[in-house]
Amino acid sequence: MRTARVIPALLLVLLTVSGCATLADRLPVDFPGVSVETAAAAAPSGAAADVLATLPVKGRAPKTGYTRDEFGPAWADVDRNGCDTRNDVLARDMTGETFKPGTHECIVLTGTLNDPYTGKAISFTRGQGTSEKVQIDHVVALSDAWQKGAQQLDAAARRNLGNDPLNLLAVDGPTNNAKRDGDAATWLPPAKAYRCDYVARQVAVKAKYALWITQAEHDAIADILRTCPGEPVPVDDTVPGPVHSTGT
Repeated sequence: MRTARVIPALLLVLLTVSGCATLADRLPVDFPGVSVETAAAAAPSGAAADVLATLPVKGRAPKTGYTRDEFGPAWADVDRNGCDTRNDVLARDMTGETFKPGTHECIVLTGTLNDPYTGKAISFTRGQGTSEKVQIDHVVALSDAWQKGAQQLDAAARRNLGNDPLNLLAVDGPTNNAKRDGDAATWLPPAKAYRCDYVARQVAVKAKYALWITQAEHDAIADILRTCPGEPVPVDDTVPGPVHSTGT
């Protein structure tokens, strides 16, 4: 999980050089209303702004029916490496980590987090009253995802979204609590230097899981990306399986 690759799933493949397989050969799943030809014509150049331009803009759907359980068990071992997702992300994002003996370097006991949301260094120690200093944030909040298309994903795709390292960051606990389920129109990291990375990751997640954005969200993301031309989409694709819509 710690070394991975990502391409947003909605527009998964670029035609790059002659002699390579066609887009039709490579596209793994047909999305409703998106033909292979349309996907090829709209294929992003790799910059987050280009991927943003491919996301549908719609109003927020009702939150009716949302529970955390709709995204499967929290911190499921979806990559089947023997470690739960929370510990995988802690190990990925911290430095100097130590592990509980006998867990095959799965359960993180201590480490230092250079928190992307605040820019401060946080010492982490596993235990009651200390573990919550570092929390795992869903960059695209699950409630937000539910209201912007995840209702229409099947259970396996929602489980993947809830545990996808592309959508997860170890961050300062109180700052994560303040974010709640806000999107880019209502919440951005206090550390302004991280905002381009943050919205680029949201764009990548929404493209990968065929989610939409609101107009206010689009405008907020676009405003941030204008300050960092060419900002790339982040690379991390360790959750297996395509995204399937239930069609409901």
